[in-house]
Amino acid sequence: MAEPKCDIGFIGVGVMGKNLILNLADNGYRIAAFDLDHQKLEQLLKQDTQEHPKAARIVACRSYTELLACLTPPHLIILSVPAGKAVDDVCYKLIDAGVAADDIIVDMGNSLWTDTVSREKKFESKFIFFSTAVSGGEVGARFGPSLMPSGDPYAWTRIKPIWQAISAKVDPVTGQPIERYEPGNPVTEGEPCAAYIGPSGSGHYVKMVHNGIEYADMQLICEAYQVMRDILHMPASEIATVFQQWNQGPLHSYLIEISGQVLATKDSETGLPLVDVIMDKAGQKGTGLWTAVSSLQIGSPAPTIAEAVYARAISALKSERVKAATTLQGPTENIISKTEKQKIIQSLHDALYCAKICVYAQGFNLMKMAAKEYGWTLNFAEIAKIWRAGCIIRAVFLQSIVHAFQRDDELENLLLDPFFAKQISQYQQNWRKSVANATLAGIPVPALSSALSYYDSYRTAVLPANLLQGQRDFFGAHTFERTDKAKGKQFHVEWSHPDRPMVKIK
Repeated sequence: MAEPKCDIGFIGVGVMGKNLILNLADNGYRIAAFDLDHQKLEQLLKQDTQEHPKAARIVACRSYTELLACLTPPHLIILSVPAGKAVDDVCYKLIDAGVAADDIIVDMGNSLWTDTVSREKKFESKFIFFSTAVSGGEVGARFGPSLMPSGDPYAWTRIKPIWQAISAKVDPVTGQPIERYEPGNPVTEGEPCAAYIGPSGSGHYVKMVHNGIEYADMQLICEAYQVMRDILHMPASEIATVFQQWNQGPLHSYLIEISGQVLATKDSETGLPLVDVIMDKAGQKGTGLWTAVSSLQIGSPAPTIAEAVYARAISALKSERVKAATTLQGPTENIISKTEKQKIIQSLHDALYCAKICVYAQGFNLMKMAAKEYGWTLNFAEIAKIWRAGCIIRAVFLQSIVHAFQRDDELENLLLDPFFAKQISQYQQNWRKSVANATLAGIPVPALSSALSYYDSYRTAVLPANLLQGQRDFFGAHTFERTDKAKGKQFHVEWSHPDRPMVKIK
């Protein structure tokens, strides 16, 4: 008797691919898997047999042709391969193997959104190219990620039930994640963290901004850690306890949770806190940089995301920083009393909360301006919903962001929502104290301070850009608008005649 055909083809059995395959299998789908590394396929089959000894759910294929032969047409094939050239290479090999025009190829890698737009056009006569950005790391991929699909609406109708099945779920009443990490026993109740984002490229753009927010959120947490470590001289274990306490309130999030766990972990070799033996050089894969570049291109200010990228870049200058530490002087250290210590910790909590709000405001505003630039219609309440579980930036206050955009789907900026405006009004003084204390102590807080500057700039009715426009007109005749004339009319001054400047309408 012939083996039954598989539902889904899957190419790429790396960390994310393997876990997505097992997640799909847990949800009742039969998978035909292919990878150039046959050892990875064998390990996957072994794990599948261990978890489900009675019924194999995964078929290992040795070629693209065999993969297609194992599938029920029209074919659905998922790619989990490195972004860039590898995606194109696999697509061309599938064309050679015989994919048809109504087959769907889904890129679930971390592709640059503009590459996704190009691929949809390039392959439109060969097959339907679709994309789905994934967040949640290997655990999310295995037991429920946050999924951001975009592309052909028809393809989405075919993929939707699959994505909703394998995605993370949240309680529809509380908005809190429904978590269960049991192979073969997936979460089937709750709201799925998978929603159609829009036209080709929009899903990967939204994921890119997600990662930019992630960069900034991580940097904010690291700055709070450094203040406690270098001003308050707290050991890692004590800072871990603070993060654990913070995770019980409005700062409750995945990143706060794992930061506490990292700080509480001891090194098995030395017995020291593991964080104290980890080199202070941060890596990056580019998505934070892409976000910062896009914000500059579109003209949507995201200074805290940019500062987070710069912070990683300056961390890479380790040898220079070690040399500078022996040459460049900082301020004289002050002794902190126990009473002051508790006040500083509370101020840090409030500063982190306010800055976090500003980071999300920057991210959502960037998506809003990108939507206008590229002709997308983005549902920001839905985007906030699918980030409540499965993804790296999942946090309790995302439910408040959902409510903000449900109250006003045309909300210009998250800071203008009554709830968030009140939150920052209530806690901003401690935010200002934290930035001031760190600066006076010589501790760099580029993310905390840039978020504060963003907030203060946004709430300032008259910025010094009037002088800047005067400077630009002086040396480059770039013109300017006047506050007492009709909007849009441009003026220029003949600055070479200061006693009798001539204003010309352009």
